[in-house]
Amino acid sequence: MADTVYGDVSYSFPEEMKRGSVIGNIAKDLGLDVNRLSVRKARTDTEGNRKKYCDINVNTGELTVAERIDREVLCGKKTVCVIKQELVLENPLESHRININVQDVNDNSPIFKKDVIKLEISEIAVKGSRFLLEEAHDADMGTNSVQSYSISQNEHFTLSVSSKAEGRVYCELLLDKDLDREKEQEVSLILTAVDGGTPPRSGTVAIHVTVLDANDNAPVFGQSVYKVSLSENSPLDTVVATVSATDADYGVNGEVSYEFSHVSEKDLATFFLDPNSGQIILVGSLDYEEETAFELQVQATDGLGLVSFATVVIEISDVNDNAPVITIKRLHSPVPENVPLSTEVGIINVQDRDADNNGQVHCSLQQNVPFKLVPSIKNYYSLVTTGELDRELVSDYNITITATDEGSPPLSSSKTIHLAVADVNDNPPVFEEQVYSAHVKENNKPGSSVCTVAATDPDWRQNGTVVYSLLPSDVSGAPVSSFVSINGDTGVVHAVRSFDYEQFKSFKVLVLARDNGSPPLSSNVTVSVFISDENDNSPQILYPSPEGNSFMTEMVPKAAQSGSLVSKVIAVDADSGQNAWLAYHIVKATDPGLFTIGEHSGEIRTQRDISESDSTKQNLIVSVKDNGQPSLSATCAVYLLISDNLAEIPELKDMSYDESSSKLTFYLIIALVSVSTFFLTFIIIILAVRFCHRRKPRLLFDGAVAIPSAYLPPNYAEVEGAGTLRSTYNYDAYLTTGSRTSDFKFVTSYNEGGTLPADLTLKKRKSFENLMDCAGDEVESGAQV
Repeated sequence: MADTVYGDVSYSFPEEMKRGSVIGNIAKDLGLDVNRLSVRKARTDTEGNRKKYCDINVNTGELTVAERIDREVLCGKKTVCVIKQELVLENPLESHRININVQDVNDNSPIFKKDVIKLEISEIAVKGSRFLLEEAHDADMGTNSVQSYSISQNEHFTLSVSSKAEGRVYCELLLDKDLDREKEQEVSLILTAVDGGTPPRSGTVAIHVTVLDANDNAPVFGQSVYKVSLSENSPLDTVVATVSATDADYGVNGEVSYEFSHVSEKDLATFFLDPNSGQIILVGSLDYEEETAFELQVQATDGLGLVSFATVVIEISDVNDNAPVITIKRLHSPVPENVPLSTEVGIINVQDRDADNNGQVHCSLQQNVPFKLVPSIKNYYSLVTTGELDRELVSDYNITITATDEGSPPLSSSKTIHLAVADVNDNPPVFEEQVYSAHVKENNKPGSSVCTVAATDPDWRQNGTVVYSLLPSDVSGAPVSSFVSINGDTGVVHAVRSFDYEQFKSFKVLVLARDNGSPPLSSNVTVSVFISDENDNSPQILYPSPEGNSFMTEMVPKAAQSGSLVSKVIAVDADSGQNAWLAYHIVKATDPGLFTIGEHSGEIRTQRDISESDSTKQNLIVSVKDNGQPSLSATCAVYLLISDNLAEIPELKDMSYDESSSKLTFYLIIALVSVSTFFLTFIIIILAVRFCHRRKPRLLFDGAVAIPSAYLPPNYAEVEGAGTLRSTYNYDAYLTTGSRTSDFKFVTSYNEGGTLPADLTLKKRKSFENLMDCAGDEVESGAQV
């Protein structure tokens, strides 16, 4: 900001004009743009607490009268009466001094101090004697003051009118004809004072002349001018000066008395003149800032009325009795927090009415505020920023301005201004956590709460109001809004539908937090939703087939020893964790003490050696139970046949289900015939084969016995060996029929002294095995091991 001080502009203007009278067009005289006066906040200003006598019309640029201007009150008897004002403009800050020369108008009539002027003139006074008369006082100046005197017609006196060097007109009574006390003891005259105004004004006073005996010596002052210096803080009753006049006459004619002559009422209220001693005593307070000097006219009169005059000049010396006055001319509050450095936020004016060094002022601010005072034009300071403002750290400032003068001792004053900082949307919402995790049980109710996200914004009001929403995204090909929703005000995330752990175990949601600023700011956070498994799936038995319209029978050698593996129940559970931990139990058996099942493996083993007394047909009911709360279970039937060869196969007819025994018998006969025919055909072919490779015996399963991989549920893989059984178990297979209705299977386990390795078999029924080895490639296409 450029601060400019321009020169003075002066106007001459008569006093006592009405308020609103135009003094002059200051905008035109200074070359200012009238249209910008209002924008630049044009105004007049004064020093200190003095009245503002003029104002500016920002619409026309005219300088007008704001207060009554009385030249006599403002300047008294000063020859030149000038009112000093300042025109202040802003943006940029600019000042012009205005000097208004107040012209005197003839608004005061001459006034005599006394109603009657009493003179005592000796009868021996010679012709031509002069008697100084009291001057008329006219408050006006120049030609409007007293210009002439006249006296009423008489036979003894004429009037002599003269002017002093300072231009003041005075008159003397001139004796034109000798007095004769015996003829006339008193003479009455009328003295008229006329000023030079248009029209002229006049004042009169009566002159009463008493003819006395001879008194030919007037009082004489020791000096014509007395000069005194007086401090403005002098106490009351201080003797300012003593005037002295002597009279050579004797007796009453030599007695001198003193009095003020032509002194204003204000001066009479300030000083007292002792009529006998001539001491001038201070009786009123002094203020250098109001009046710097006094000029008093003292009159000495002897006992018979002869007078003489002297002037007492009292110069007032300044003391540092005025503390600086701080005035806030302009303050921009609140100030936006994003204002640039060196931005002007206020205009400060400091005045000290004292003079010289006592009136020199220095301003300062307290520490630790991002502001400073920059001196501008006379007595003005600009309050500017020195650092960045942040409403979130400091929302307002109490700035204390201290002004100190250079007096001794120095005086100071302070003023505290409150400056508020306006908020700007400069902070995005911040989430309380970088990542949110939510754990929800599956099968939850739609509308239930998943979690709550919370973001804070340190900005103010709408800039700090946070609204939550979901960012568009997909979960397993479906929009995220079909899974969860969020309350825009509270940040509570709700489930839109029930979740299924078996479909998806987790998903992620992007939550957006946006404030209501302009422009709005936002931030986002990831909410990871983890679905907790519940025990809502029963175990699924893969082997043996749990279907009621078929059953499987496994053959157990009669020589099986205790601990031999005879079969295995395979089950899975779609749940996870402990909900998928399965336990196997035999709930019903033909012979409860013959077989046992591994609680966690599902392997069915013999508890003791097989004896001849054991029933050939053994039925087991196996329960598979998971570890959930509450637990779920499934059951299956395992049919075992204790036999060593195919000759005992006809006994199988009794193991069929009661409700389908006749049907199974029919199918069994057909199957036996078909298999026999099939084997005879293969034997003929095998005999024709020269070379055959020895292969391991295979367990030939019917389609329902072997568990194809497509039958397994997800996450379960087929292992090598026999179906899902371990590869360390090896079996000989004996096919009865190819019927898928009967699903019969006869298995002999070779587990003597432990499980045989996968590459070893027992040397049993060698001739039959050789046939099987030779036909292995052809048989493999129709049977599974």
